[in-house]
Amino acid sequence: MTVPKADGPRGPRRPQRPGPTGGDRRGPPRERPEAGRAGPRKASNTEGKPERAKAEGRPSARPERGADRAPERAPKAGAGERRDRAGGRGGQHASSRDTQIQRPFRKPRGGPAQPSVRQAADDGSAREGDRIAKLMARAGVASRRDIERMIGEGRIALNGEAVTTPATLLKSLHGVTVDGKPVSEPEAARLFLFHKPAGFLTAARDPRGRPTIYDRLPADMPRVMPVGRLDMTTEGLLLLTTDGGLKRQLELPSTGIERTYRARAFGTVTQAQLEALIDGIEIDGMRYGRIDANLERRTGHNQWIEMTITEGKNREVRRVLEYLGLTVNRLIRTRYGPFTLDESEPGALMEVRQSDLNAFRKTLKK
Repeated sequence: MTVPKADGPRGPRRPQRPGPTGGDRRGPPRERPEAGRAGPRKASNTEGKPERAKAEGRPSARPERGADRAPERAPKAGAGERRDRAGGRGGQHASSRDTQIQRPFRKPRGGPAQPSVRQAADDGSAREGDRIAKLMARAGVASRRDIERMIGEGRIALNGEAVTTPATLLKSLHGVTVDGKPVSEPEAARLFLFHKPAGFLTAARDPRGRPTIYDRLPADMPRVMPVGRLDMTTEGLLLLTTDGGLKRQLELPSTGIERTYRARAFGTVTQAQLEALIDGIEIDGMRYGRIDANLERRTGHNQWIEMTITEGKNREVRRVLEYLGLTVNRLIRTRYGPFTLDESEPGALMEVRQSDLNAFRKTLKK
């Protein structure tokens, strides 16, 4: 049998698979697919060169798309571990760039990071001293609220320059002036017992011009602040101090300082009703703690009642008795902690000895 000649050179023949009917079925050699797929631009590169597939003995079938590309480089062993140590991305957020290119880990230059300004302020190193309002209140100049108002009015200066904020930090009051007068350093706390008469406000001033407790104090009295307040019609023991910290400590309900009052009230009440107050009472959403109340005597339609409280909330005694159906027409505070009125007259003033004050402060709850 004569085999027809093919155009052009022909490479070595490979054995043919048997056909479906058996025997050899040999056809004409196929054209090189590489020359036909490459296009005119790559035709010159294949002239006179044997086909790579035939030279290697592989079938000359048309290669699949992308088969002639080099396979992607596999990641090096330990690359993911190094990336994790270096803080790189991994997991589902890793890209092919992260997989193929591994950069060596380098320590940051310049040493350890410096703390920020906020961190430096938080560690307390940059915060020294106390606020000027706190120091001046402790020195007995005025209350913190009054000092803040005085600063807003430009009446307080430091080394000749006006203080613009009550948050100014100072270690001492050296160089501080009020209305041009120097402020002395805080002295030891002093405590006074004042028998407040009825008809005087517990305030430094009154816009309506009503009399205040300071109108009854001696002219040579140091600057003092009232511990708590008594209503204008309430009389009895009122504590005055030169120290703002002591004032605050004596006012806090958490210290548990007892206050005793004697109330004259119009109406009828039983001892059983008063004893029920020992567990406290809630009035209009306000909870009042333990109240030790006793019925002293009756005078006509009035009742004299002694009540001891530990919280000292605003108008506490009056509101509790009004809740029981009584009308208070006189209220006297007779005791505040260990201090009492004794037999003093309204308007009387007495200073507590320093040794007694120090002993009392040691008993206060922190």
